[in-house]
Amino acid sequence: MLIALAVVLGGFALYLNRDWFAGDDIQIQYRSRPARGAVSRRNRPPTSPETDPVFFAFDRKLKLTSLKVIPVREIETNKYPHPIFHLVSDSNSVPLQEWAYGWPIRGMRPAVKGATPDPLEPGVAYRLIIEAGKRKAERDFVPKPRTP
Repeated sequence: MLIALAVVLGGFALYLNRDWFAGDDIQIQYRSRPARGAVSRRNRPPTSPETDPVFFAFDRKLKLTSLKVIPVREIETNKYPHPIFHLVSDSNSVPLQEWAYGWPIRGMRPAVKGATPDPLEPGVAYRLIIEAGKRKAERDFVPKPRTP
């Protein structure tokens, strides 16, 4: 009887602490600021002449399977919003911890063949939506106007 009680209590404790076994949330940080001088012209992300480049950092290296950037106002008004930038991975993308809007990612391709990222507008809210296998994360961001 005591063994059965211990098993039931152990199962109940595991049920209450089931978040220990859940996957970690992906944390996304961003910054919108002028590119540093160390970034070469060839490696600089394509940006709008009106905004500073937007850089993203993840809390760990991720093998992305999908990446979308969608204007928040379109998400709020459309059932099926159209991304201004959408990359997908067919098989194996390179693990990365940092990325800048518009940069290509090895192992990923545009969802629409030949598509290029639309320029960002300053002061407009956008949502970055990423998928890495079964894990998903999103982060809203607002690009800053270009600084001289």
